[in-house]
Amino acid sequence: MLPALSNTWGLADCCQSGSLTGVEGGLVNRRRLLVLYGPLLTLMLGHFTNDLIGGVLPILVPRAKEAFSLSNAEVGLIVLAYTSAASLSQPLFGYICDRFPRRWFAPVALVWGGTFAAGWALAPTYETLIALAFLAGIGSGAYHPFGATNAAGVTPKAKRTTALSVYTFGGSFGFGLGPVVAAILMAVGGDYGLLALIFPATIVAILIYRQMGHVAEAQRTVSIASGTIEQSGEPTPWALLARVILIVMLRSWVVLSVFQFLPTWFDDLGYSTTFYATLTTVAILSGALGTLVGGLFVDRIGARRLLVGSFSLLVIPLVLLTQFPGPQAFAFAIAFGFLGDAGLAVPLAAAQRLLPGRTGVASGLILGLGFITGGIGVPVTGLIADQVGIPTALLLVAPLTLIGSAIALGLPGKILVHTEPVVRVEASEVATPRVEPSGARR
Repeated sequence: MLPALSNTWGLADCCQSGSLTGVEGGLVNRRRLLVLYGPLLTLMLGHFTNDLIGGVLPILVPRAKEAFSLSNAEVGLIVLAYTSAASLSQPLFGYICDRFPRRWFAPVALVWGGTFAAGWALAPTYETLIALAFLAGIGSGAYHPFGATNAAGVTPKAKRTTALSVYTFGGSFGFGLGPVVAAILMAVGGDYGLLALIFPATIVAILIYRQMGHVAEAQRTVSIASGTIEQSGEPTPWALLARVILIVMLRSWVVLSVFQFLPTWFDDLGYSTTFYATLTTVAILSGALGTLVGGLFVDRIGARRLLVGSFSLLVIPLVLLTQFPGPQAFAFAIAFGFLGDAGLAVPLAAAQRLLPGRTGVASGLILGLGFITGGIGVPVTGLIADQVGIPTALLLVAPLTLIGSAIALGLPGKILVHTEPVVRVEASEVATPRVEPSGARR
């Protein structure tokens, strides 16, 4: 194994400058850091931009409700159009990513999503808005499995949960900034301000296209360092995978219902756009922080404890949020967002372990089928809200988090943590190792 490659997530090798000193050594070290972490950060930037576009929806929804005289259930259908396209398409795009990887795939997905999201500004009717939301969702669905697959590919197996947390943080952070960006664009240019969404999508798409060579290089580096190729001759454990997906489904229903109806509820209460846009942003950004913190401490806490604990405690801030609206809602929204996303990377990493060699399909199933329930659940929550009000509707879906916790308790530990596979070979298949000369370049 090459020492410099086996320490892909360490800094020790970056500090070994040998014959290089001073400015020259510093430049080499900075270049090494860029090579080591650049690919993951590039993919995270794409995830940030992709989900920032989706984060515009919570602020667009109250405007659409007023402009087209919609009910809460009809508002939920706009969200469903976007999330269903983004979710149901992901397993297909995950398969394409595994079988036919292309350098231009992610950039095109970003430009596609940004273009149709910008079109929301021009939607003359409710039906047109739903169609544009669906088309923008396809772009989001195309990027997610590509990004998650490559984020896993550029990271050693033992650190994938942490790496996927970093990658997911980019998306959560972008989704959290979406409401603020939408509020600013609408304040400056009205609904037409959303046309500006095409610009960040295009700029980041160009940056990603130019960096894809470094991503491919990092994947080869990790593959050589690990000395293994992810494959499995065992049958796919679909029943176990279904339990992992169900956990994400239940989480998505609750979290997306809160994020989507929080602006509508506070708008009904008479609060300003600035207030509920900031409240929604704070909640979502807290989720981004929760994802990052959860990933950094998962090895200390344990994946099961992180997943079960965060999911179980999620009920508390949700109840407080529905009972005490007003300025104090910021504290409850922060706690809700943080706990809602703290364990988000755990099921994604678990799915990739269950489908070795098919990380695109695994990512598509978790990010696609796992999140479609959130899209379906939002209009269901909206139907309930039309009858009993938004706060009561959110309380009624809160117990879904406890069901998810119970399912997580029953997951086998082997899919929650990385373990090196034991490979059995016949004696005749053992090759004589090649010994490097002591003076060979390493």
